[in-house]
Amino acid sequence: MAAGAAQVIPAGAALLVVALVLAPIGAVAWRGGGLAALNAADLEALWFTLWQAALSAGLSCLCAVPVARALARRRFAGRGLLVSLMGAPFLMPTVVAVMALIAVFGRRGMVNAGLGWLGLPEITIYGAQGVIAAHVFFNLPLAVRMVLHGWQAIPAERMRLAASLGFGPSDVARHLERPMLRGVLPGAFLSIFLVCLTSFAVALILGGGPRATTVELAIYQAFRFDADMGRAAALALVQVAVSLVALAGALRITAPPAFGAGLDRVQGIAAPGGWRRAKDALVITLAAAFLLVPLATIVARGLPALPLLPDTVWRAAGVSLVLAVGSTLLTLALVLALALPRTRWAEVAATLPMTASSLVLGTGLFLIVRPFVSPTSLALPVTLLANALMSLPFAARLLIPEARALHADYGRLAASLGLRGVARLRLLVLPRLARPLGFSAGLAAAFSMGDLGVITLFSDGSRQTLPLALYQLMGAYRMDQAAAAACLLMALAFGLFWACDRIGQNADPR
Repeated sequence: MAAGAAQVIPAGAALLVVALVLAPIGAVAWRGGGLAALNAADLEALWFTLWQAALSAGLSCLCAVPVARALARRRFAGRGLLVSLMGAPFLMPTVVAVMALIAVFGRRGMVNAGLGWLGLPEITIYGAQGVIAAHVFFNLPLAVRMVLHGWQAIPAERMRLAASLGFGPSDVARHLERPMLRGVLPGAFLSIFLVCLTSFAVALILGGGPRATTVELAIYQAFRFDADMGRAAALALVQVAVSLVALAGALRITAPPAFGAGLDRVQGIAAPGGWRRAKDALVITLAAAFLLVPLATIVARGLPALPLLPDTVWRAAGVSLVLAVGSTLLTLALVLALALPRTRWAEVAATLPMTASSLVLGTGLFLIVRPFVSPTSLALPVTLLANALMSLPFAARLLIPEARALHADYGRLAASLGLRGVARLRLLVLPRLARPLGFSAGLAAAFSMGDLGVITLFSDGSRQTLPLALYQLMGAYRMDQAAAAACLLMALAFGLFWACDRIGQNADPR
């Protein structure tokens, strides 16, 4: 019985994920009218989506290289905190990041205030430049962390050999740093490119004009404003196709070991003095200011306005908390069922949601349920389901390697002790996987708290999440209350992540 359940549960979870992803895509394909349903504006949206994603990813990687190099070879007070900030790019809700940029670069932001004081023309954050700036703001920490990991992966023995050979900074760059960057940067570029392809909230708030509309935004506009289901479905198919190509490229390009194995000894990167020290200090300061000043502006403006938030915002916060908890529990149940069997088909099923964005899944689910029930009545359950599916690939990438290591280290011992089923899960799996499970739960909860995707398709205004309430406050130009809602959303997202991660660390027996 236990052996049968051990096979049925993973298979059932895999079939459920496949059905929840392929059924909406199938509904979109069935409803879509092919490329003939697209017009010239849709093709312009596709072109804008591609080139802005490429430029955003390129700028993120280009800016990340000097910042990561400076962090790798300098030690200073607060360095650990700054690096930790670089390690959590997905925790910040996108709508909060966008509002933070508006607070600094918007029409009434501090940058335009300074330009006006100097008698210089103002700049605008809206349009293509704003979409690209927001994507760089959101993805620069991810690029820095990936490149920094590459620098830290250079074996200490290679650095000591370079020092014994009298290598200067230019020699180290030629023989060690540039080969490392050739292995790391392509994967970082494609990962960020894939994120920018499916970005919705950034384009919704900062784009929207004829020359700054992404495919995701075009789907939303065709769906909500034009009520053109055929065109929305055709655009969704285009989005799936582009995402599949980008995902295939990201999976194909990996960073090869350029230097061989070392002895895992920690060795600081050579830190040259002179003008290079000043340059490192400058790039770290600029990066920290670019990331932290907008957030500090939002906090300074929003905290005093927290008592002024209407009751609808607090109710929306409660709804978002319930959705985040439910989405996280569903994500953990699915990832445990798919990670423990150690089979290729389970891993493929866990990765499958990356082929479609939440907006594409929402469009397909809308088309499926509309003949039977009012879609607005299912706004919250569908949002919960979509958030769980979109979090599943990230949780799987964290848990599957740990589950394989657990089986290799303790599988035979557990079998000899007769540990099976619930007893094995309670006594071995959950305690030993507590740390990655807690981190995965934190990511899933923070992602669900900040998502502004499916709810925009299904909500009729009476069912709100906190990101949707924040977006509506911004649309009504109630910026002080919007800043307060952004502070609340940011606090809840980071709080959920911290709580889940802390529970996982405390439950780890090691």
